[in-house]
Order: sequence, then structure tokens, then C-alpha cells
Amino acid sequence: MLQPTEMDWTDPECPVARAADLVGDKWTLLIIRDSLDGKRRFSEFEKSLGVAKNILSDRLRLLVERGVLTRIPNDRGTRSEYELTGAGRDLFTLILSLRQWGERNAFATDEKHSILVTKATGQPLAQLQPFATDGKELDPEDTLLVKVGQPLP
Repeated sequence: MLQPTEMDWTDPECPVARAADLVGDKWTLLIIRDSLDGKRRFSEFEKSLGVAKNILSDRLRLLVERGVLTRIPNDRGTRSEYELTGAGRDLFTLILSLRQWGERNAFATDEKHSILVTKATGQPLAQLQPFATDGKELDPEDTLLVKVGQPLP
């Protein structure tokens, strides 16, 4: 579980709001994407993202403070590397979901884009789909939000 520093939560009882408070910034999500792709050094993130150094430095600092990345200094004390924590690796499904949503909704039918494939087969990943505990595929209409203090149906 993340142990974020003192936070002013947008909606303290909502897991979606808390997640957005922790990692909902565009640059933050792209740093996590690049970390999942194996980037570890400031210079690698900077080159990949084309982001200003001050913004990149700030987002890396926040990700370390919030427990998503860990900073690993090298033996000479220069040029740290950044590595995903367990909580950071746990964001793989979120990044994959955003990727798949983008593939379906942010590109024209014939427009080229990067693809994520399995190392073992070279095949694209299956589309994410939520399932009930009985194995039934779920749509938004099949779910109900139970807020804190409300009884279960």
C-alpha cells in the first residue's frame, strides 16, 4: 500500500479520486508508462518525453514521495536511477487500459500507432474486460457504487 505524504484528497472516500490525486497528471502517467517499458534514468525519460527538466524532476520527486518509484543512487553518488515499486508495477493494468482505450477511441481506423505485444508470442494483448466473480462479463449497467455508510444491496 502506498504511504503518500500529507495529501489533500479531492474526495477522501473515493478510490478513483485518490488514484487520480496520486498519479492522474499527464506527465506522471507517461513516466510510469516509460518505467514499465524499462526506462530508469532521468536522461531516458527526458529524451522519450521531451518534457522540461523542471517538470520531469518535480514529477519524479512526487512519484518517489508517493511510493510509486524508488530512487536508486549509483555507487559514485551521481545520476540516480528510478525503479517501480510494487505499487508502481501495479499500475500496469491502468496503463494497459488507457492504451487500449486510446487504440479504440483516439486513432482513426487506418491510423498507425504503437502496439503492445507479449514477448513470448509477439501477439497483441487481449482487450481488458471486467468480470463478475461468477465469470460473467460486466458492463457499467451491471455495477452499483456503494458509498461509505450505505448498506450493501
